[in-house]
Amino acid sequence: MTVPKVGIRLPPCAPAGHLVRTVRRAEELGFDQAWFPDSQLLWRDVFTTLTAAALGTERIGLGTAVTNLVTRHPAVLASAARSVAELAPGRLTLGLGVGNSSVGPIGLRPSTGAEMRSGFAQLRALLNGEDWDFGGTVSRLREPLPVPLYMAASGPRNLRLAGEIADGVVLLSGVSPEPLAGASARVREGADAARRGRVPLVASAFCAVTDDVERAARRLKPICASIAQTGGARALALSGIELDVPDRVDGVYPDLVHAEDWDRAVEICSRWVSDEAATAFARAFCLFGTAGEIRTRLRELGDGGVGGVYLQHVGSYDLPEELIETVGRDVLPALREDG
Repeated sequence: MTVPKVGIRLPPCAPAGHLVRTVRRAEELGFDQAWFPDSQLLWRDVFTTLTAAALGTERIGLGTAVTNLVTRHPAVLASAARSVAELAPGRLTLGLGVGNSSVGPIGLRPSTGAEMRSGFAQLRALLNGEDWDFGGTVSRLREPLPVPLYMAASGPRNLRLAGEIADGVVLLSGVSPEPLAGASARVREGADAARRGRVPLVASAFCAVTDDVERAARRLKPICASIAQTGGARALALSGIELDVPDRVDGVYPDLVHAEDWDRAVEICSRWVSDEAATAFARAFCLFGTAGEIRTRLRELGDGGVGGVYLQHVGSYDLPEELIETVGRDVLPALREDG
C-alpha cells in the first residue's frame, strides 16, 4: 500500500501572522505540504507569504500552486524562488501554470505552450547557475539554488508538455478514476517522448469531511460549472454529469472559481448544475465523505501512482482552518498507520 503525501491549499487571504499560525498548525497535525496560489489582485503576494511561512515552520513542504510566467518574468521568479529556498532548504517547490486568475483580471492572455517551454528552460538554467541569452544580453543568476519546477495542467497538450519539461505535474482533473487515468497517461506520453523516467504526480481535490455529502456538495456548483465552461464537459460526462453552461456567466466577480460572493455564485450556477449533479461531482471528482471514505480514496490514489494530493476547501477568501483540523484529526493519523 502506497500512501501519498497530503498537502493543503492556503490562499494568501489573511495577514501574515494569521497565515503563519495556520501553516504551523497544518505542520503540527502532520500535513506534508502547504501550497499557495498566486493571483496579485485577489491575495497578498505569494513570495512574501512564502517567506513568512518559511520562517515560521520547520518541516512542512512549501510551494506555489501556482504562479505564472506572464505577470512574473522568469528572471524575477528565479530570484524569488532562490530567496525562499534559502530560508527553507529542501522544502520549496515552484509550481507554474498558464496564469488564469492572474492574467484575466488585468486583460492579459495565458501562456501558450511555447511560452511555457521557453519559461521553464530559462528558469531551470538560471536556478542551475547557467548563462541565458536574453535577446543578445547574456546573464546569469548569482548564487543560484536549484528548485523543483512543477507544472499544473489539465488539457491533453499541456499534460504532455508537462510530462516532457517539468520535474513534477499538478493534475487539475480531480480524482475521478477515468479522467485521472487519462491525465496520467498524457503525462507519461510526454515523458516517454522526451526519454525521461517517471514524473511525480500531485492531484488536486476539493475536500470536505462530512457525513452529508448531498448538503455539502451544493457549494461546489460554481466549481462544477467552471469545469464544464472551460473544456471539461467531456470529463464530467464520463461520470454521468451532463452540463450545458454558457461561455459567459454574468453576476459573478472575478470568476466562478474565485467568486467573492460565493452564495450568489451558487445561486446563479444552480440554473445549470442541479443538486444531483453537484453530488455526483463531489463523489467522483472530489474527496467529499466521511473520514474513512477519504482515507480509502487517498490509499487508492497512492496505489494508482499519485505521489501527492493537495486538498482545497471551497472558497478563496478564508483560510481552510476547519478542513485542516478535521483532516489532521480524523484522516491523517489512521492513514499514516496504514502506510
